[in-house]
Amino acid sequence: MNRTVYLDNNATTMVDPEVLDAMLPFLKEQYGNPSSMHDFGGDVARDVELARKQVADLLGADNDYEIVFTGGGTESDNFAILGTLAYFRDRRHIISSKVEHPAVLNLYRRLEREGYRASYVPVDRDGNLDMEFLKKSMDDDTAIVSIMHANNETGVIFPVEEIGALCRERSIPFHIDGVQAAGKIPIDVKKIQCDLYSISGHKFHAPKGMGVLYIRRGTRIRPLMYGGHQERGRRPGTENVPGIVATGKAAELALKNLPAEERVRALRDRLESGILARFSNVQLNGSKDARVPNTTNVGFEYIEGEAILLYLNEKGIAASSGSACSSGSLEPSHVLRAMGVPFTAAHGSIRFSLSRFTTEQEIDYTISVLPEIIDRLLEISPFWDSATKQCRPVNIQS
Repeated sequence: MNRTVYLDNNATTMVDPEVLDAMLPFLKEQYGNPSSMHDFGGDVARDVELARKQVADLLGADNDYEIVFTGGGTESDNFAILGTLAYFRDRRHIISSKVEHPAVLNLYRRLEREGYRASYVPVDRDGNLDMEFLKKSMDDDTAIVSIMHANNETGVIFPVEEIGALCRERSIPFHIDGVQAAGKIPIDVKKIQCDLYSISGHKFHAPKGMGVLYIRRGTRIRPLMYGGHQERGRRPGTENVPGIVATGKAAELALKNLPAEERVRALRDRLESGILARFSNVQLNGSKDARVPNTTNVGFEYIEGEAILLYLNEKGIAASSGSACSSGSLEPSHVLRAMGVPFTAAHGSIRFSLSRFTTEQEIDYTISVLPEIIDRLLEISPFWDSATKQCRPVNIQS
């Protein structure tokens, strides 16, 4: 291949050329402050409000008043959770799952140190939530339930409509980390009955550093920061107009291109079936059915995922071993551990995530170079007998 094959689109995606075209004028000619009284700023303010409507349409929100622009998905998650807890100060119980993104899990761990009682919903071998555990965990002291829409490592989709109904019945605020779902599957926040929904622009071809928090009208929440009147006082600070306009345009294109995700699904399935058919030491991590169309996570037993990634990189292929926000750790993914993926496969797990710009040629190229890489690593693995094509007996002492 003459260019990098980018199969790490759950970490970040390329900026859509149409998005870049929409953004550039606001870095050059249209640089007015949308909070200003003069026409130069007022014209820009109209473009900000258009972007708000474009995002509202992507999420199925009733009106653009419910859309707040932030600096990314992590900020949106923190705003949703901390803002809710600041209002419901008398409640000290919080619920999430064991497979959430670090933006939520690390915040929950800090809150536990501050005296909050946290319940973490487990998942089964396919990555599906234990809904009975969730139901039994809810009580009158629960301040918030924060559950992702789709897992960032496996792509598994969670039953957010069912959770939304449970929370509404118990009058418990419900926040969804929808970062991996936006632009991949249809979203209707009204049907879900969530109070708060976080997304990140760079997951659907907007620039990095832009996020959104949907706040259902009437939701009780306090801001994280205090200052000016921007974003109706909910997120003060001079607006990042180029980023906001780009996020709005990206949301419009994501909604328009949702039918094209079926092509992405077909390419994902082509890659997945090609891998599973070729190797005897590989397994699929996560449900095969209920997942976003762009993601597959496969575990190669008896070899290290980091080594696979390095060899793929030499071939011009960019993939990942899990969340980009957890990279640098030699520990197996917390998501795969929670799913009960065997240690031998968890260490060799690779996430491939596609976008609407991924081509069939790129998929076929990836399938073609993997055998050489995997065979080379198996030959030097102390756990694999190349002659018998089987795992060697291993004595593990405690």
